[in-house]
Amino acid sequence: MIPDSDTLPPPNAPHERSGAFRMLFFCSLAVGAGSTMLIGAILPPLTRELALPDWTAGAIFSLSALLWAFFSPFWGSLSNRLGRRPVIAIGLIGYATSTFLFAFVAYLSLQGVITNWFWIFVCLLLSRGISGIVGPGVPTASQAYIADRTTPEARTAEIAMLGSGMTLGAALGPAAAAAIIASMGLLTPLFFIGFIVVGLAVWVFLKLPENRPPKTTIATSSTSISALKDPAIGPFIIFGVGLSMCTGILVQTFPFAMMDRMQIEGPQASQFLAAAMTIGAMATLISQLVLIPRLRLSPRNFTLLGVVPILIFAASMLFAADLGTFCLIQLMLGIGMGLARPGFTSGASLAGTPEQQGEVAGLIVATNGLGFVVSPLFGLWAYEHISPYAPFCVVIVIMSAVAAIIALKTHEPSQTA
Repeated sequence: MIPDSDTLPPPNAPHERSGAFRMLFFCSLAVGAGSTMLIGAILPPLTRELALPDWTAGAIFSLSALLWAFFSPFWGSLSNRLGRRPVIAIGLIGYATSTFLFAFVAYLSLQGVITNWFWIFVCLLLSRGISGIVGPGVPTASQAYIADRTTPEARTAEIAMLGSGMTLGAALGPAAAAAIIASMGLLTPLFFIGFIVVGLAVWVFLKLPENRPPKTTIATSSTSISALKDPAIGPFIIFGVGLSMCTGILVQTFPFAMMDRMQIEGPQASQFLAAAMTIGAMATLISQLVLIPRLRLSPRNFTLLGVVPILIFAASMLFAADLGTFCLIQLMLGIGMGLARPGFTSGASLAGTPEQQGEVAGLIVATNGLGFVVSPLFGLWAYEHISPYAPFCVVIVIMSAVAAIIALKTHEPSQTA
């Protein structure tokens, strides 16, 4: 049984309603911090210490991303029956469980209990897969919770605020991980974030107000396909898949490129990677909280504007070789992501009718996973087997193609971002 809570604030009580949204902001922040801790500060040095092939890091996230995309509509549909609150709480518990298991397997491997590299890889893969199965409940139900309680005019800002929680977590995660790793060991940050997420799950389940049934229907496979075929929505979703693919390529490849070119390993690598990726995440946060409100462009133009610094990042990775350059181009990547992601997200949402908001939310969440499914092939596998520069050339091609789709297939809406 869902515990009782205070009556949901009415639409004319923004202060009370924003308290619930801030709760979801902190959940997004914790998940973002945990993910970037693992991707940027822990997994690359861990795979090197365990003598795993570099491509295994990408494969671990590829499986999780595939499951993420597949199960997003399921959790959205389930939240229609159970409510948004319990689904968010279940997603947080699943994310924490995955994090604890991943840390436990890594610890056993570092202690020599598990020695065969293949079985280490399989165990890490399966433990991370739990996050892909259960974790989508958090963003899908959170976005639907906000859509249930906002007008179309306010929705873009509120969804952007939810996304900024993930971005702030991405900024704090690598820096916090580097500090903890330096004094307490490589795996300690995972246990920290796991306990924090468990606490958030309890907080959400007991305190997030939800005393009325959801009014926004979320994606089933048939309704998702129908929304994807909508000529106003489809181009933004296609862009989202391309952006996710390029994000996966860059996030997975950047740490290894930086370690190889600067010839760094272990804790030193974690600290340098954390510095660079924190700068990128802070740039994303500044873009979302400062540039977007001040520029007041349409979602279409924010999307196109964000492509430019991403292309500069990819081109610069063809010659970057020192810490200063890596930090500078991470700044460019952060600005680009901070503009392009809210741009396509709000563009897709505003292109849909009120009845389509649930389907659009499910599709947007799914895009975040779909791109990571194939990114290891064009990222770490290409980095190892074709050329260390190949992944960044692929990013230039993909981002140019999806930007052309937005430019040619979408039109200026009457409402700005």
